[in-house]
Amino acid sequence: MRQSADWMVPSDDRILELIREYGNLTPIAIEAKGGPVRQYASERCGVLARHGLLKQVHRGLYGLTDDGRAYLDEDLDASDLEPIE
Repeated sequence: MRQSADWMVPSDDRILELIREYGNLTPIAIEAKGGPVRQYASERCGVLARHGLLKQVHRGLYGLTDDGRAYLDEDLDASDLEPIE
């Protein structure tokens, strides 16, 4: 079972799964592929990037990090992650 953190919400897993499945995505693409609406996806991608599960590849384009993959594979407890400045 995945170990999420207090700062995570249920849609975070969906965003991470979509990016793992399709590769780098924008919030618009996340919404188009069945994720949360663009505005909320954008907000959550920023939070996930600040905690190291996603990386901002380009302005508005996000990709999965090694920690993001480890979390999805149940090899990382997200509550151990600290925000990146």
